[in-house]
Amino acid sequence: MGSAVKILPHYTYEDYVQWEGRWEVIEGVPYAMSPQPVPKHQRIAGDLFVEFKKALKKCKRCSVYLPVDYKIYEDTIVQPDMLVVCKPIPKKFLDFPPSLVVEILSPSTALKDRHTKFELYQSEHIPYFIIISPDKEEAEVYELKNNEYLLVENGHSFSFAFSFDDCIADIDFNEIWQ
Repeated sequence: MGSAVKILPHYTYEDYVQWEGRWEVIEGVPYAMSPQPVPKHQRIAGDLFVEFKKALKKCKRCSVYLPVDYKIYEDTIVQPDMLVVCKPIPKKFLDFPPSLVVEILSPSTALKDRHTKFELYQSEHIPYFIIISPDKEEAEVYELKNNEYLLVENGHSFSFAFSFDDCIADIDFNEIWQ
């Protein structure tokens, strides 16, 4: 009796940069990032970006970014919906942990965002992780404490002060649902 040997492809950054469209690669497995996010997702991302941009205006070290390639390993490249980075990014991609990542849930990404990426960001010791649920209009703020994410705030209307070394970003989450 013979057994079928399955050979699964294992992709890397070198493969990833050749692809058309939007993709993420996690441990060599590709994930399509299409279709494009719905308008509500994009509006929330834009409003949250503006809130962080205003809050960090006087901060000389930290910048806010909408999706950029975050290359964690050769076979793991993700695109968080928003990031706060407090060091210069000299390459075409981020290759060190940001200070904060945001994932805005959609039906096609919710499971990956809540589990796979949650564990990935936690293992990379990213100080803050925000999960936004557009359908519920709720935000969850996780903070890394003792190498684990703890839910420190959640809901529709609340403010939270994010501390990035010598910069504070006081964010009113009620502003992103307008």
